[in-house]
Amino acid sequence: MNPGYILVVDDEPDIRRTVAEVLEDEHYKVVTAENAEAARDAFKKQRPDLVLLDIWMPDTDGITLLKEWSKNGAPETPVVMMSGHGTVETAVEATRLGAYDFIEKPVSMGKLLVTVERALEAGKLKRENVQLRREAEPAGFLVGKSKAMAKLREDIGRVAATDTWVLISGESGSGKAGAARYLHDRSPRRGGPLVEVSLAAIPAQNVALQLFGSEAGGRSVSGKLEQANGGTLVLHELADLDPAVQAQLNNVLAEKELRRLSGSDLIALDVRVITLTTQDLKQAVAEGRLREDLYYRLNVVPLTIPALHAHREDVPELVNFYRDWLVDHESLPYRRFSTSALNALRNYPWPGNIRELRNLVQRLLIMNRGEEISETEVEQALGAAPAVGPGGAPALFNLPLRDARDHFEKEYLEYHLQRSGGNVAELARLSGMERTHLYRKLKQLGINPRLLKE
Repeated sequence: MNPGYILVVDDEPDIRRTVAEVLEDEHYKVVTAENAEAARDAFKKQRPDLVLLDIWMPDTDGITLLKEWSKNGAPETPVVMMSGHGTVETAVEATRLGAYDFIEKPVSMGKLLVTVERALEAGKLKRENVQLRREAEPAGFLVGKSKAMAKLREDIGRVAATDTWVLISGESGSGKAGAARYLHDRSPRRGGPLVEVSLAAIPAQNVALQLFGSEAGGRSVSGKLEQANGGTLVLHELADLDPAVQAQLNNVLAEKELRRLSGSDLIALDVRVITLTTQDLKQAVAEGRLREDLYYRLNVVPLTIPALHAHREDVPELVNFYRDWLVDHESLPYRRFSTSALNALRNYPWPGNIRELRNLVQRLLIMNRGEEISETEVEQALGAAPAVGPGGAPALFNLPLRDARDHFEKEYLEYHLQRSGGNVAELARLSGMERTHLYRKLKQLGINPRLLKE
């Protein structure tokens, strides 16, 4: 196995050849480029683990190229600058722009090898730190002894060690993004990048640019697909894509290569795609909002994260799980939940799912009103929302389930909108809902935040 893939950029043939030979003798894989244009081509064909970059070149200088790569989605690739006319100011400028180190010419091969080894190790540590931060996030979506959670753990266990494409569905806040990160971190691609794209959050006119990148005016911008090369791409809310972009994405995934917008060269693509959705994508296909071929291409293995109200017997275990995690990782005070408090939480409908539960536990720990959390304190933290039970709201029990749920959600959201003065951002925080999903829910229930604000 090669210890690293290195791109050497220098306009002097003797230096390129000598540096490449020395590195290849150390079993590194090396590719060379004589100018900025050739360097861009090599970089987009396969992202290197390290770049040795000459500062003074005839077409575009190395500092400009360093700025370009740093801005266009490759800050994790360490760059070592080389120059025969180095100054302290140049070295400081290169370091400020993100260069790992600076080597003066004529290059000392001993120093070169030491610098290369350290730079590659620094890049590896940076990638490992990102992965460790992801692994430190609580995997609450897997907690619980219910049948629903046992099945989910079994299904995810089967898929995790594979390279299979996955479609994860579930309500907002149920843990879909955490499940995607969990699958990536336990897959053969765990050493590669994990790139998440929230399609609904990108203005429609910019989606294609964000996905595919662009080439204009001699400058190239890497899109999310290219940034995910060798790793995993996570797509949120596929049905929100414009039909033309859906067609383009389907072709790219089918051919396993892409062409940047306004670009001419094809770039080989090697990604695993995990799709997340709160919508019924089969219905989206039936309604013509989603291409059928794209749906079936991405829906290789379907996984469903159950809504928390469907396994409320797991609520006490989840509450204790997040309580312990927040105490250990965020230095919050330990507090014990009374039996009546846990019962109240078990009976709550959890419209914001696990995200709402985690936020509530965090809020209760921060308030720190004593060693024990009481039922009254829980009800106050929930905004005095009534628990669901035989005496909770008997008028609702005579309604069909969908109508009863809509009635509760309408009253719940209107209550918190009034509390927040009609501020939708604050409502999203209080309810634990994603802003995009929240706007759709308000529209569906006929709630106008402006009227409540007035």
